[in-house]
Amino acid sequence: MKQTLSALIHPKTSEDFFLAFKRNEPFVVHDLGESIAELKSLPFLNSLEALLNVWPKDIQAHLPDVRDEASSIDTTAKDAQKLFDNGMGLLFNHAETISPVLERWVHTLRNDLGLSALTIARCLMYATPANAGTAAHFDQNINFVLQVTGNKNWWIAPNLEVSNPMTRHTIGLPTDPELESYAEEPMPDERPENGKKFELKAGSLLFVPRGSWHWTEAETDALSLNFTFTAPTWIDLFSAAIRGRLAQSSDWRETAIGFSDVEGIKLAEQKLNFLLEELVHDLPYWKAEDIIAATEAIHE
Repeated sequence: MKQTLSALIHPKTSEDFFLAFKRNEPFVVHDLGESIAELKSLPFLNSLEALLNVWPKDIQAHLPDVRDEASSIDTTAKDAQKLFDNGMGLLFNHAETISPVLERWVHTLRNDLGLSALTIARCLMYATPANAGTAAHFDQNINFVLQVTGNKNWWIAPNLEVSNPMTRHTIGLPTDPELESYAEEPMPDERPENGKKFELKAGSLLFVPRGSWHWTEAETDALSLNFTFTAPTWIDLFSAAIRGRLAQSSDWRETAIGFSDVEGIKLAEQKLNFLLEELVHDLPYWKAEDIIAATEAIHE
């Protein structure tokens, strides 16, 4: 079976998954076997020791004060084992860069999900010591968690404070100003009480919906492989397209100046109003297919 969404969620179907995906609900599969044989055959997935022996880059170690990537240090493969033994979780970022197999899987999955070519698609690996985990938070990305070794518990709860967040937030830490500007409710100080528990063992797969509150705790030393997709919003697609369009105008490419005094600001406002009037006349001729073609580079 090829590296596809169907293989990753076997024996459940794509129809089952996309129903949960559209509802922004968790989706879990246990006892994956032959469908992920290619992944299971990767030697560095056998253990943390095997991964450390081949890892060529820095590793992020999560400090125990917050148990979150927001409070972390970079370390080397040589020193990471000591930090792990002292109860710190480890994050291996962009694991697809050390494996053509992972690179194929993550990009095929992006395509199967129907995500934009502007999506940041990557593989993350998490090594979590027994009785450790991550603090309650939500992400702006779409995430598939494949438990490779050990047992790890997840709790997932709906986000009642903000829908479709464009940035990450951890409970107890300051809120990003832009996130705060469109949140329906203030960010909570305590994790939600209605988190649904998911018990992952080696061979389990969990889909974590974008924006959902979640937190974890490992029962044993655990290693997981994540397929993570930071996909653009319609805002991002339109912003990319409009930048490309306006870049063709020498007037829009002029240096923005005149902000040091009242008279200069008036001239700057006049200039920008002129440019906006031109844009207003141009926008009626814009079509969705043109914007998508510009960002996706689709060729018939």
